[in-house]
Amino acid sequence: MTLSREDKITLSDIRFEKASEFLDDAGANLKDARIKTSISRSYYAALNAVRALLILEGVDSETHSGAITVLSLRFIKTGLLPVEIVKSMKLLLSRRTDVDYGDFESTDTTEAEDSISKAETILRYIDEVRKKLIEDLSG
Repeated sequence: MTLSREDKITLSDIRFEKASEFLDDAGANLKDARIKTSISRSYYAALNAVRALLILEGVDSETHSGAITVLSLRFIKTGLLPVEIVKSMKLLLSRRTDVDYGDFESTDTTEAEDSISKAETILRYIDEVRKKLIEDLSG
């Protein structure tokens, strides 16, 4: 994928805005006792934040696991993000898969609260790195 510097930044901003919106949705769903939807929205908030970061590198993974792998290779192994970020992403993906596709999966408020907390942490760390990358691209 070949995007201009401006297009990368614009797309990153759009994706991060979506991530923030999904995180807000996760909290609203939790308030409404929609636990499974809250967990799913937490995951998608984190995924969109990852995608917002990856596009700045010109990468747009076609799969969820691919996005996590590229995040690990480009940002975790290089020390730009802590290893906990990828561990949390994998946990959130697992939870999302369980609530979206599991027939007998049960979950509770504590798991939803933890999912929101992990997503908030992911967004915070990713936004710090994203802003630095945008500054470098704009420089």
